[in-house]
Amino acid sequence: MKRRTLFFMGLSGLAGCSGRRKKRLNVFNWSDYVGPNTIARFEYDHDAEVKYLVYESNEEMLAKVFSGNSGWDVVFPSNYYVQPMAESHLLAPLDRSLLTNLGNLAEAFRAPGWDPKLEWCVPYMWGAAGIAYNKRVSPPPKAWADLWDKRFGGRMTMLDDAAEALGAALKMLGLPLNSPDAGHLDRAKRELIRQKPLVRAYLNAEARDQLVAGDLLASQLWATTTSQAMEASNSLEFVFPEEGFSVYADCAVILRESDQHELAHQFLDYLLRANVAASIVQHSKTATVNEAGRLLLPPALGKNPVLYPPAGILSRGEWFAPLPPAAQRLRDRLWTEIKSA
Repeated sequence: MKRRTLFFMGLSGLAGCSGRRKKRLNVFNWSDYVGPNTIARFEYDHDAEVKYLVYESNEEMLAKVFSGNSGWDVVFPSNYYVQPMAESHLLAPLDRSLLTNLGNLAEAFRAPGWDPKLEWCVPYMWGAAGIAYNKRVSPPPKAWADLWDKRFGGRMTMLDDAAEALGAALKMLGLPLNSPDAGHLDRAKRELIRQKPLVRAYLNAEARDQLVAGDLLASQLWATTTSQAMEASNSLEFVFPEEGFSVYADCAVILRESDQHELAHQFLDYLLRANVAASIVQHSKTATVNEAGRLLLPPALGKNPVLYPPAGILSRGEWFAPLPPAAQRLRDRLWTEIKSA
């Protein structure tokens, strides 16, 4: 999920012969996060029009909405962006009385650490990062350190995401994923610069197609994106690195600038329906936080160990958390230096 393909779903024009204009909701989401009929069914159910576009990174989304005058109503930041966006007065508080389907969430997501009372967000999908690789690679990678092996030179990608790339280097060094320490971050930067001659590119969703085509031997990649690739090719495998790995959740929020708060709540509640959540996952092959929806999935998908790793593996995962502002600025600067090195 760079997730940059634009697509637009929605009905345009006037509703009926009365000339009454339909309610309009503007939704900005990660790519491959809805099914082919998800938006159209909401439009039909609520007599509304939805403008739906997609992005490929949190940074891309935030750059659009930070002015507070973006025109978007609903966006889907990752969990560690929710608190900073709320503190920056970008988010509208949620009215839980309008969210009748919150009970469909898995227990772990009903009071998550980043928003214990779900005041600002509704968890939507979750996932983790690891290594996708071609089965012909022998021995197969088991650790982040393997992505510094010269045998992958020119046939490997890293995620185009500062938190993920630096996070992999931090975990390889035995350091915390969310370390704000300048010395730790500098060590991670130096490791990524050392690795850079081996890296074909920093890519997000685009790596999926290159893996399927056999052009890549390995990629730092999200488990959800890998599951999509594995659906298209039986030559791929995925491993959660032994040093540990990142875990995240993407969440639906309503922007404070929105003038469609009631319709936006209706949209969030619609996504919480068990049958809607299940239909989305059947198309997107992502990991839903909706336990009621997951129970409707076929076992091959609802119990997929790439999407839902067993407890023993998940215990090695570390949730992303917001960094102090100074550390966030430092991480952003170091990422710019890495990419320009």
